[in-house]
Amino acid sequence: MIDVRWMWAFLDTPTADAGRSWSYWSEVTGWSLSETRGETGQFATLLPTEGDPWVKLQAVAEGPGGIHLDLDVEDVRAAAEEAKRLGAVEIGTTGVPETVVILRSPTGLVFCLTTWHGDAAQVREGAPDLLDQVCIDLPEQAHDRETEFWEQLTGWPWRPSDVPEFSSLARPDGIPLRLLFQRLGEHDGPARAHVDLACVDRSATQARHVAAGAEVVAERDFWTVLREPVGRVYCLTDRTPDQAWVQRD
Repeated sequence: MIDVRWMWAFLDTPTADAGRSWSYWSEVTGWSLSETRGETGQFATLLPTEGDPWVKLQAVAEGPGGIHLDLDVEDVRAAAEEAKRLGAVEIGTTGVPETVVILRSPTGLVFCLTTWHGDAAQVREGAPDLLDQVCIDLPEQAHDRETEFWEQLTGWPWRPSDVPEFSSLARPDGIPLRLLFQRLGEHDGPARAHVDLACVDRSATQARHVAAGAEVVAERDFWTVLREPVGRVYCLTDRTPDQAWVQRD
């Protein structure tokens, strides 16, 4: 188990589409874009109007993009050794001294262990919607191994859901993102992830996202699947920002 102090959702987008995607997410969240960082300006952060940020953006030169997690810890090397003991594979490091360790989970999802820099707080009160969940989508063959890995890595209790194909980890107070797991209707294939928003009024949030350029993929009893203008799929859920622990999603 490692002591996760903060968690970041990284939206990874091919460089050619990054500008449109970043503008879209700034518009629909109502959060401003930070100044870009990195050698080619490949990094940015979405800055909420109140509280500290927990969503970052990355333009990637290779691959289709996707989602990855950064977990802030006090000692990245010790945390990386624990992650590897539990089945992760280390694929790189950055920083001198070492400040980021890049790993793959047992089913191949990339995540990073990053250095904790001090107290941070998320503001939920009064938000009409909030990007506050990463759903890890798993084929049948990978599901049990991956959920076990994240439960053991974080030490957070596993929770079943009223909807059989979903489960989650009970995040501690102060962690801005929840981890949800979806058992896909396929035997094998790649593990992947998407982000979810908690909504006070899902239909109103959906209308705003569609007006900004999103496409409705599917509507369910408790969530809506959308596709952003450059192709990323994500969901709006009936969990509200103030009551984001409801298990029916």
